[in-house]
Amino acid sequence: MDTLFLALPIGVFIYFLSDGNWFDFAQYKQNIEMAMSGNIHALDSQPKLSFRWELLFEVSVFLVTLLFWKRWRGATPGKKFVHIKIVDAKTLKDISNKQAITRSFGYIASTLLFLIGFFMVAFRSDKRALHDLLASTVVVYDGKESL
Repeated sequence: MDTLFLALPIGVFIYFLSDGNWFDFAQYKQNIEMAMSGNIHALDSQPKLSFRWELLFEVSVFLVTLLFWKRWRGATPGKKFVHIKIVDAKTLKDISNKQAITRSFGYIASTLLFLIGFFMVAFRSDKRALHDLLASTVVVYDGKESL
């Protein structure tokens, strides 16, 4: 949900701000057309990315996420939509700035480990992901530990 409510609008804004220089949509479109026609070389040439605009996008999503967590007491628009929020694992109170930052960087660790950091919730009784463990946070739904 946060991709829809946060990342997508920020991405569109930055794409237009970059005057189309962030991401080569023409190459992406060509790759899709080649893949749809069965061409096995469809992914031989990848769209070019501008590191500067990509970095601006990533930092913007990070900062906006932190602002929402602070403003909405542990929730982003996507989390509010599904009635969940992030709280301190021990006190079940609002997370600190340090926890918010640690959790955000923990997403990187969860992703880089072949998404294992996210999938581990299926195997843990407390349903905490790697980023929750690193930040000492937990996802709650209606005042109870979630999912």
